[in-house]
Amino acid sequence: MNKEERIKILQDIIKIKSVNDNESEVADYLANLFQKHGIESEKVKYSEGRESLVATYKKGDGKVLGISGHEDVVAAGDENEWKFPPFSAEIDGDKLYGRGSTDMKSGLAALAIAMIEIKEENADINGTLKFMATVGEEVGELGSEQLTKEGYADDLDGLIIGEPTGPALIYTHKGSMNYTIVSRGKSAHSSMPKEGINSIANINEFITRANAEMQEVTNKYKNDVLGETAHSITIINGGDQVNSIPAVTTLQGNIRTIPEFDNGKVKAVLQGIVDDLNKREGFGLELIVDYDIYPVESKPDSELIKAIQSVSKQELPVTGISPTTDAAAFTKADNEFDLVIYGPGVEDLPHQVDEYVLVGNYLEMIDSYKAVYEEYLK
Repeated sequence: MNKEERIKILQDIIKIKSVNDNESEVADYLANLFQKHGIESEKVKYSEGRESLVATYKKGDGKVLGISGHEDVVAAGDENEWKFPPFSAEIDGDKLYGRGSTDMKSGLAALAIAMIEIKEENADINGTLKFMATVGEEVGELGSEQLTKEGYADDLDGLIIGEPTGPALIYTHKGSMNYTIVSRGKSAHSSMPKEGINSIANINEFITRANAEMQEVTNKYKNDVLGETAHSITIINGGDQVNSIPAVTTLQGNIRTIPEFDNGKVKAVLQGIVDDLNKREGFGLELIVDYDIYPVESKPDSELIKAIQSVSKQELPVTGISPTTDAAAFTKADNEFDLVIYGPGVEDLPHQVDEYVLVGNYLEMIDSYKAVYEEYLK
């Protein structure tokens, strides 16, 4: 493909409003693109309007390299705050603006185009490229979880996820857990508080204990790359009116976990607090885990990372990140495989107003991916 074709494909994809939904339109576009170049693909339906896409190019019986990105984007917010409309994919100098330009439609497009060009040029590879575009990454790795459960990752020897990483190779990231605490008490008039059970007062006891015990975890456990566990209580709702004892209060919190103290251990701490407080008269607390993504840890010196370093124009740092990715789901597959998160974009721009990708970075990454495919599958 020429430069203009490469850029147009990215612009076309950014113009599709796949805001936590409507990924089928992205899957359709990519399926048609692959078909145009003689590559078979299949759509994997998650729900109405939401489809992941799997495309395969095989030349030889060597290793299988998975290449993956997500089709969904987050909401653009107030579109009047944007320099250009967020789904117009306008180019200003070397910046291509748009929601998803960095996170992560530039990575998605670059992975696909590199695969197509490898086929078109009949590059000397021995193995299989398996492209997997997923739904619902931004709301819980929905598509990657479905593909993993259905066995699409079982034959992988390596996996590249094209999230924006800057000039770095990511082999590990923190997990994420969202939880809710429901405190059930008893309503009464505020002039007679002993006739009721104050659900806010009870949940305050949980807050004090949870903050203290999670701080102990933060102090005791540390990952050399990812750092410490991070616990934050972020939402509290309770009470109906000022002169009534609140019968029900809910609290929500988020925890960023590390391999040394993973989600299971965190849940045990929180459940232990709830069980202990519920031994007291008048307490009725319940723990609900809403979102449970475990930390990811792979080998920093894998064959895939070595392949990337060998074809890179510069030595790339090998490190970790705090945000979660589809790797959390894919690594639950029945086999172990090399993993790297590596893609175009500005790593601190996801979810922000005036999100953009540098056109030069996007084009360069297509060529980098091609070189990596050939090196890993030689």
